[in-house]
Amino acid sequence: MSSNRLSFVIADDPPARLDKAIARDVPEGAALSRTRLARLMADGAVTVDGVAATDPKARVATGAVICVEVQEAQQSHILPEAIPLDVVHEDADLIVVNKPAGMVVHPAPGSPSGTLVNALMYHCGDDLSGVGGMKRPGIVHRIDKDTSGLLVVAKSDAAHHGLAAQFAAHTVERYYRALVYGVPDANDPRLRGIKGASFEPGNVLKLTTQLARHRTDRQRQAVLFQGGRHAVTRARLVARYGAPEVLAQIECWLETGRTHQIRVHMAHAGHGLLGDPVYGGRRKLARGALSEAAAQAVATFDRQALHAAVLGFAHPITGENLRFEAPLPDDFRALVDVLS
Repeated sequence: MSSNRLSFVIADDPPARLDKAIARDVPEGAALSRTRLARLMADGAVTVDGVAATDPKARVATGAVICVEVQEAQQSHILPEAIPLDVVHEDADLIVVNKPAGMVVHPAPGSPSGTLVNALMYHCGDDLSGVGGMKRPGIVHRIDKDTSGLLVVAKSDAAHHGLAAQFAAHTVERYYRALVYGVPDANDPRLRGIKGASFEPGNVLKLTTQLARHRTDRQRQAVLFQGGRHAVTRARLVARYGAPEVLAQIECWLETGRTHQIRVHMAHAGHGLLGDPVYGGRRKLARGALSEAAAQAVATFDRQALHAAVLGFAHPITGENLRFEAPLPDDFRALVDVLS
């Protein structure tokens, strides 16, 4: 297998750890992430002044010459599958897709095929230039299997590195539409008494907590106020449904992007998502609050009513500001229509 040899010199005042020093000083054009560099180091593909360096914690001096042997991307073990995709945008570096509800993003033991990655492997073919040393799409964020909407996926290491940096810096614009039980409103005194909940101007509900995997149910996330990972969700009321009002459509946007964040945050606020089997539950609505047709539609909606509607970011290569919108999918739209 052929490889490319990359050489550079450690600049002044290097970090204490070799891996951090290399990640800081590696030429930007090489588009090597810290994860990729760590793998190359473990494989013996990194030398310092001609000596193999496999200890990421080792110290390195200013002026040290670093050489990295970067092998050409290998074929992935993930098989391509001819699954139709709703492609919103595609160029040489990335692809934006509107994922349908029911599709898993990445193969896992319970879902080895039929995933978005399988579909992208087929769709992109030889256009994949290698992410992490493997010819595969670069997944920088995910949405749950039963959530529909927009995802951006990298087609190269350079794009993957640039997109991942934007997600880490929380500069990516992400807006979701959801249907929830009850009506989140600043005039509700119950909401103001919930820890982590506050309101901003414009009747915007802000939820600020820590999130971590549930101690006993490993498929769930749990709200914490010590430990875990910082999570901030904002939600704005879009429409109210019922007489009395029993459901609402909200627009949510993320300051952070944690697993199940909107679903667990809205449940914590007492406004679980309609159809959410994990956090939302099936609530009994007030008799006569909805028409018979609307009540039937609510009872048979079989997934969490959550849609990733807007995605905006800077193109990782050109710097162009990109913003995409995806309309509500048919099942979500039909439910909103019968509720309205």
